[in-house]
Amino acid sequence: MQLVISIDVEEEGLFSGLYPRTPPGVTNVAELARLAFIPRDFGLPLTLLVTYQVARDPAACRVLAGWRDRYGAEIGAHLHPWNTPPFADLPDPEPVRSEKLPRPLLRDKFTSLISQVRAGLTVTPRSFRMGRFDAGPQVFSLLREFGLEVDSSVAPLTRKNPDPRFFLAPADPFFLGDLGPEGKPLLEVPITLVPVVAGTPELVERLAAMAPPSWGDRLRSLYRYGGVAGVQPAMYPLVSLQLAAYLHRRRGGRVLTMYFHSSELKPGASRLFPTEAAVSRFVNKIRTFLTWLVQTGPVSGVTLTELGEDWQKADQPDVGQVAGGEGTGPAGAEPGSA
Repeated sequence: MQLVISIDVEEEGLFSGLYPRTPPGVTNVAELARLAFIPRDFGLPLTLLVTYQVARDPAACRVLAGWRDRYGAEIGAHLHPWNTPPFADLPDPEPVRSEKLPRPLLRDKFTSLISQVRAGLTVTPRSFRMGRFDAGPQVFSLLREFGLEVDSSVAPLTRKNPDPRFFLAPADPFFLGDLGPEGKPLLEVPITLVPVVAGTPELVERLAAMAPPSWGDRLRSLYRYGGVAGVQPAMYPLVSLQLAAYLHRRRGGRVLTMYFHSSELKPGASRLFPTEAAVSRFVNKIRTFLTWLVQTGPVSGVTLTELGEDWQKADQPDVGQVAGGEGTGPAGAEPGSA
């Protein structure tokens, strides 16, 4: 089994319910030092998905360059449209959903992000995650244009994604359709969320489809709190991380994708981790889980781009492939079974 450890490296103030164009700061990036044991003790690389506000901060870039040069971390891109220029006065309050952003404005925000990552970190990112998992057809159709080959913006079994079909997205990677001028499929690497009882996602989806739309959305949203396990340390307790990995392995899963935020490593930068003790428990949970994971079965660490290269070499676009453009979604993938 392959393991991706991806971190959204971003500014502070994101869990306050406010979305200012000028964030409070990016000092949390230095707290990545708490994770040095992951590559040092386990030999597992990190994928660091960086926002515009982080990439424009020299001190933060020095920290990230150290991770890249010393530990082989991958530097990818992470778009927060509400604080990535250019800006426009829009009728909706921030955060404006990606599908509501004018396409030229969204493209210009991608240009700013990729250009700033190149300038601040001297790398051209190849992997991507959309802020708040807000990736729909507009986002997907722009990724190849900017050289982004692997996406990790899908959260199965939740209502985080704008396309409701992603509720039944598989837990393992799958190919989106031909996106961009090169005609290459885009590999989607969803964060690992699996049903505790196989088949229940389809049941929930059928019930939700029969209910009034608002009730159906609420049913889908609530499902992950009781019916889902995940290897997401900020979302679930240790036993759930272990259960998710165990179930995914037993069901033939091939990839585990963990994600969390850099701000969760700084006391007080996230409401979930207000103190040093809370952050220490969070980091210890990650260490304990990784220790258990490598002891219970073979696992190899990969970055998002390395995983994408592996899957492209295997020539597997027929597995879970879906059409691009306006129809982009997980149709044809094996829904909810992994």
